[in-house]
Amino acid sequence: MRRTVFNEDHEAFRETLRAFIEAEVVPVYDEWFAAGQAPRDFYYKLGELGIFGINVPEEFGGAGLESHKFEAVLYEETARAGVQFGGSGVHVLLALPYIKMLATDEQKKRYLPKFVSGEEMWAIAMTEPGTGSDLAGMKSTAKLSEDGTHYVLNGAKTFITGGVHADRVIVCARTSAPTAEDRRHGISLFAVDTKSEGYSVGRKLDKLGLKTSDTAELAFVDVKVPVEDLLGEENKGFYYLGHNLASERWGIAFGAYAQAKAAVRFAKQYVQERTVFGKPVAHFQNTKFELAACQAEVDAAEAVADRATEALDAGELTPAEAASAKLFCTEVAHRVIDRCLQLHGGYGYMNEYPIARLYADNRVNRIYGGTSEIMKSIIAKDMGL
Repeated sequence: MRRTVFNEDHEAFRETLRAFIEAEVVPVYDEWFAAGQAPRDFYYKLGELGIFGINVPEEFGGAGLESHKFEAVLYEETARAGVQFGGSGVHVLLALPYIKMLATDEQKKRYLPKFVSGEEMWAIAMTEPGTGSDLAGMKSTAKLSEDGTHYVLNGAKTFITGGVHADRVIVCARTSAPTAEDRRHGISLFAVDTKSEGYSVGRKLDKLGLKTSDTAELAFVDVKVPVEDLLGEENKGFYYLGHNLASERWGIAFGAYAQAKAAVRFAKQYVQERTVFGKPVAHFQNTKFELAACQAEVDAAEAVADRATEALDAGELTPAEAASAKLFCTEVAHRVIDRCLQLHGGYGYMNEYPIARLYADNRVNRIYGGTSEIMKSIIAKDMGL
């Protein structure tokens, strides 16, 4: 079935991106993998390529487009090559929507030009040690100074992707206590300069997968945050966080579908080249049946991912639809990648093969952005159950 989600502009972007990946990423990716992060100067290259400015208004140096389809192409091309762009996904997919939605004109003038160029990389810090998905239980605080010029930030965060290289971090902290009626009340968002005194990066976490994205623990000890860096209104942070969940879950869903598609490509190539018992592995009926079943699942996931993309661009993707897309695409990717790794035999367990890295990278898709169990709860509630 012919896809209709992409046009000539998207395909031209795909060609440019594919050439960039082959020239700038593939030759050095093993070094990134061993180091556990992409080098900081790589993000300047992404800025020069225009990756960070696609959805940024032209007045701030961006392309001024209101579409997620270029991001979708990025997911497909990085998965196809078996690489990742470090922690830059958080910069665009998670941080940018908050800046566009909440920042004042003055803030946008300060933030966005450096955002587009890669001069300032952004991350977002929500999760805290001991609270996990229970954001309403966060303990970090931001107290307004007596003279009203700044907030004093104290606390700790963990699992912060992009946290090592980040120049600014959207930090969620309590500006007032929760109420008896609403424990989510009292959370605010701040665009914190990581060079601020009292701000520190702790451990760079050693993850099972996503090895080239820097993920860290952060600590704040009496960090002074100017009132000019408050994003949105005080105490409404929890509402703001919920507002962008649909686009975040779309990104995870589309990325998972792209990984599943890439897995089939890797497995097909491997079984055609690998010989056992004097024949290519692709010759055996089991291999054909396994790959055919995987391809059918990928076709279904592609349709779901494309439909969600169109709905997101139209501003019509509901929380339940986003949850459904994430649940389906991540579960499909889990099954497909596992079966494709099996077709590699023992070599599939070796990190020198992209299927092994893909297997580890994919596992978190059913956890972050809301676990599969939470997605089921959202869908069930939408069904009236």
